[in-house]
Amino acid sequence: MALSLNLPWRARAGQRLRGLVPGLLLFLAAPPLGASAPPQADASPSACTLFLERLPGVTQRQCSAARLEPSGQRSQQGRPLFWRDVVPPAPGAAADRLRVLVVGAIHGDELTSAALALQWIGLAEKSGRPVHWRFIPVLNPDGLLAPRPTRVNARGVDLNRNFDTPGWERDAPLHWEKRTRKDPRRWPGPAPLSEPESQFLHAQMDQFRPQLVVSIHAPYGVLDFDGPHEPPQRLGRLRLDRVGVFPGSLGHYGGVQQGMPVVTIELDHALKPPRAAEVHSMWQDLLRWMDTRLLNTDLAAPGTLRRED
Repeated sequence: MALSLNLPWRARAGQRLRGLVPGLLLFLAAPPLGASAPPQADASPSACTLFLERLPGVTQRQCSAARLEPSGQRSQQGRPLFWRDVVPPAPGAAADRLRVLVVGAIHGDELTSAALALQWIGLAEKSGRPVHWRFIPVLNPDGLLAPRPTRVNARGVDLNRNFDTPGWERDAPLHWEKRTRKDPRRWPGPAPLSEPESQFLHAQMDQFRPQLVVSIHAPYGVLDFDGPHEPPQRLGRLRLDRVGVFPGSLGHYGGVQQGMPVVTIELDHALKPPRAAEVHSMWQDLLRWMDTRLLNTDLAAPGTLRRED
């Protein structure tokens, strides 16, 4: 202040004017009193920005065409959980549509499972069937995007052992301790539905009420099934080989407890994607099974679907 008092008056006036200019510009740029502020853009990165480099066999064009959108829910580390609904354009009541939920990358190190789910979105758009599809290609973004992708989520929980199945509090820890010898890759978590990712999927099954769940995994190269209906015997090269029921698993919760058919796809490789012909072959086999077992039967609510001989 002492220095400015020694300046000539013109210099002091210039200093005052320069000090007022920023505030004047802010005042002029501000909206009128009573006007609403402009909406803030969603700062979340796009799904392709996050995942494309990690999805084997998926092109930029395919990823963009999938048009994944943030669901509004986030992972343990705050990443958006993306989804996409594909609804048939044909007229008809929503109640007449079969509801199918397709989930990939429950385990973050099974990269091909996310890639296949995303690629199937384009095929669903062309299926021409009265099906409302809901795709969640990456349920475990934190595991998938870890420096070295991990089966578990950011808190070390195996999401496919975290569902609220009967007797979870006793059976899940006991299975982890005795059957897996406390394998850290298969820790079921401190409580059922303790994780935001499993809570999100649980909410979809409760609110969307799918009449079929397709859960994509890798790398065992088999086809598994839980729930009512005669299971598909094959999808592409994969043959039916039931692997059993585990405490807290999606198949146990959906197929056994809720009566929702759960088709579990185990791709041959976690990092090497199936060829395009195999992607289409699995899809066509799934549609044929749906035509026979689901679309040509009464679309009852989950839990009351008829078991066919």
